[in-house]
Amino acid sequence: MGRAMQATMKLCCCLSAVLLLSFVVPGVLAEERFYEFVVKEAVVKRLCQTNRIITVNGQFPGPTIEVNNGDTLVIRAVNMAQYNVTLHWHGLRQMRNGWADGPEFVTQCPIRPGSSYTYRYTVEAQEGTLWWHAHSSWLRATVHGALIIHPKRGMPYPFPKPAQEFPVLLAEWWRRDPISVIRQSMITGAPPNISDTILINGQPGDFLPCSSQETSIIPVVAGETYLLRIMNAAMNSELFVSLAGHKMTVVAADAVYTKPFATNVVLVGPGQTTDVLVTANAAPGRYYLGARVYASAQGVPFDNTTATAIFQYKNAPGCAETGGPASGAQGRPRSSGHPGRAGPAPMLPYLPMNNDTNTATVFSNSIRNPGPVKVPGPVTQEVFTTIGFGLFNCRPGPFCQGPNNTRFGASMNNVSFQLPSTVSLLQAHYHHIPGVFTEDFPAFPPVIFDFTSQNVPRALWQPVKGTRLYRVKFGAVVQIVFQDTGIFAAEEHPMHIHGYHFYVLATGFGNYNPRRDEAKFNMVDPPSRNTIGVPVGGWAVVRFVADNPGVWLVHCHIDAHLTGGLAMALVVEDGKTKLESTVPPPLDLPICGL
Repeated sequence: MGRAMQATMKLCCCLSAVLLLSFVVPGVLAEERFYEFVVKEAVVKRLCQTNRIITVNGQFPGPTIEVNNGDTLVIRAVNMAQYNVTLHWHGLRQMRNGWADGPEFVTQCPIRPGSSYTYRYTVEAQEGTLWWHAHSSWLRATVHGALIIHPKRGMPYPFPKPAQEFPVLLAEWWRRDPISVIRQSMITGAPPNISDTILINGQPGDFLPCSSQETSIIPVVAGETYLLRIMNAAMNSELFVSLAGHKMTVVAADAVYTKPFATNVVLVGPGQTTDVLVTANAAPGRYYLGARVYASAQGVPFDNTTATAIFQYKNAPGCAETGGPASGAQGRPRSSGHPGRAGPAPMLPYLPMNNDTNTATVFSNSIRNPGPVKVPGPVTQEVFTTIGFGLFNCRPGPFCQGPNNTRFGASMNNVSFQLPSTVSLLQAHYHHIPGVFTEDFPAFPPVIFDFTSQNVPRALWQPVKGTRLYRVKFGAVVQIVFQDTGIFAAEEHPMHIHGYHFYVLATGFGNYNPRRDEAKFNMVDPPSRNTIGVPVGGWAVVRFVADNPGVWLVHCHIDAHLTGGLAMALVVEDGKTKLESTVPPPLDLPICGL
């Protein structure tokens, strides 16, 4: 046999082996994806007004990241803005690698103007819709974007492949600079001003001034099925979403597949994502996709606008030609003067009343795992924590303009969380730096009272400020009960745990009572979430295994509440081996300014 023939046979054998391995172990096809995110100012126009906002790469919303399960992401963040900034990859587990998680002064010091930091992490056993956002001050109002994790290469969805996918990114917009909005609140002690409009894919839609020419359009073909990836990037608002003339089938939430169910309305809290399939089976035409606030708190101001996008059929009667679907699976809603803007008035969707807690509850309780799961147990560490508002007493004057001449605040178990400023919590933990935090966050409320009463004694309204963390043993089965309170006002709180997904065992109204409510635990197919809406005047019970060492922030994803102190952090110890321990910090980890 000639040498050329032998070489050819060896090459064929090698290729066959690689192909075989790629089918047996799809992870061998994982890639490293590089992005450069330049945080900088850009000029945009909304609501008839030109604003200078902070963006990534001059885009609003920011760039969409698309990866496959198993890929490694390398994102170089360059700060060319005038503010300190960090970036958070909401819902990614960041196994053993809190250095890439992003919350300012929790896992890293901020990236100062003129500096850069490279986030490097691997997507491990996750797929679906997540999102990324700034985690410094209120920059995330305009610094955010979609993070789409497709299945491993060669692997299918657990449902028929849609004809096309579209992001539906919800947000809030202020006529003023959001940083000045929160700074005013922090100076005066009053709650921050509400937003001026809701946005869908960066646009208010047809019902707001100077907006209809830029309304986002989702082009569809009759008979095809589409995947809408709904993300709530709003700062302070839970949102109802509905599509006129069409049913939506929920297939995933927070990048975890769910048992499919049909619905007319989706509820997404800040931080949450929901994937829905929609079949274009209505009469060809134009249909509004609408979003409005779910305002659970009584007597609290809220943004009363309704944002819209248009679900538009190709070649619908009276409509201008919209063109065929965009190439590739991940479509982009069209806007900016696209000819498809012309046409008859779209059909209006049904949207619940702003205070429709019943609809919110029915939707949230419908989310289930696709099949039976093994819920971890028995519980080895339990935290029962109140979540809610508080008011700090102060001398009447310009710095004391909260309710009844107080300063607005918030707390968990009466501790109003304070961030350090000289070093991050993860650095202090990893390097054993004393004096940065204490580990005495109370596992139970310091005072037991009728938590959800509308007449909580005023003596219980003032929390205590502190940087108090809770230590968790590696491998512990952790159960957390989140209990809303009636202090100032009861409200639904979307609680997010960094570094973890958790099983939601049960939710309910009133005061949690383990003797009564443990019987309600779903131990068969509970949903797995990274952000859970704790019902207004109610409670939620979540459970997870502490398999990810590091310091992980637990907080309400309503930023007005987070700024007020509705947060704490878990210190999860290292395990016994290197593979159960936090990795060393990267060399370019930012240092805090003096």
